[in-house]
Amino acid sequence: MAAMDPRSRLEEERARTLRRLADLTDDFASVVAASRDTNADDEHDPEGATIAFERSQTDALIRQARRHLDEIDAALARVANGTYGVCEGCGQSIATARLEARPSARTCIGCAAAAAR
Repeated sequence: MAAMDPRSRLEEERARTLRRLADLTDDFASVVAASRDTNADDEHDPEGATIAFERSQTDALIRQARRHLDEIDAALARVANGTYGVCEGCGQSIATARLEARPSARTCIGCAAAAAR
């Protein structure tokens, strides 16, 4: 099977992320509506997570999806300006395997590892 070109792969990833963001936003709205429609003291419910916890967790996932969308958009801009696949740290090529695993990667594995230390 031939590898998909970077733009197509990123556009597919972008569409998937937009769907996930829409689902999470719907989930968040449902949690907020549920908290509005109940008098339950969910903070003391021994049966499970509180509504506040669920709202916070969903909000964190929404922020994560938005950051991922920003990374995809930045990668699409790099495709457009011809710098996609070039490490922003050292200027060398980013390995194809890394770009296949993480299409929005900005750095090579070496530079990513150095930044993580």
